[in-house]
Amino acid sequence: MQTGQPDQYAVMGYPIAHSKSPRIHALFAAQTGQNLEYRAILVEPGHFPAAARAFRDGGGKGLNITVPFKQDAWVFADLLSARAERAGAVNTLLFEPNGVRGDNTDGLGLVRDLTVNHGYPLAGKRILLLGAGGAARGVLQPLLAEKPVRLVIANRTAEKALGLALRFNDLGRVSACGFAELTERRFDLIINATATGLDDAVPPLPDDVLAAEGWCYDLMYGREPTAFVRWGRERGAVRSLDGLGMLVEQAAESFHRWRGVWPDTAPVITALREN
Repeated sequence: MQTGQPDQYAVMGYPIAHSKSPRIHALFAAQTGQNLEYRAILVEPGHFPAAARAFRDGGGKGLNITVPFKQDAWVFADLLSARAERAGAVNTLLFEPNGVRGDNTDGLGLVRDLTVNHGYPLAGKRILLLGAGGAARGVLQPLLAEKPVRLVIANRTAEKALGLALRFNDLGRVSACGFAELTERRFDLIINATATGLDDAVPPLPDDVLAAEGWCYDLMYGREPTAFVRWGRERGAVRSLDGLGMLVEQAAESFHRWRGVWPDTAPVITALREN
């Protein structure tokens, strides 16, 4: 039986009411016997540092960070993991005696969902990453660590994609272009890291950019298939997946950093799908 006051964790963002993280971590805690409470905290833009300090000073043990504060959290942290340093974004904070440690578990969550949950090896694949914002930055290092034959970043503003490619080109074969330059190019895996799904839209892609036997993956998720998931299905993708599995897997990485135990993610993903 658990005794004593539960350790406190939370996710901070704006907006935050939609977050599934409290339920995910409650399921992890019940499964692993951890005595903790996890809640969602709405933070107004411009107030993240004060909110994070107040949570820490009130005895909080760790935070997850979501839009729009991942770069604020990167600045807030005293110590950064190598992947967080490279990404320029933090989604996990650990409050330690020697300071605030920042990590980024997004890319590991994506890779684990694809390779473990769906059995899709990334080595030797031609990968197209759509978008050059914070979501793309967070997944690039773990993707390149899987040794794809090449990774192309495509963005509405090609210069922004190029800057991102230059930041990561020491880790593998990564290049950049605008959407218009994708004509006559084919990819085995297309990952959507843009925000077009918020408008139920898809980036302007050539109809034949997905190779035969190709897969699609949207970092976003919803109650209904996202616009990009539908796009992939309409073009014959072997699998066209949303980001719910990634959400659970990145949460598991955070949970392990905080508690030192690994939760079983499969039943949590199933529970969220059924709900």
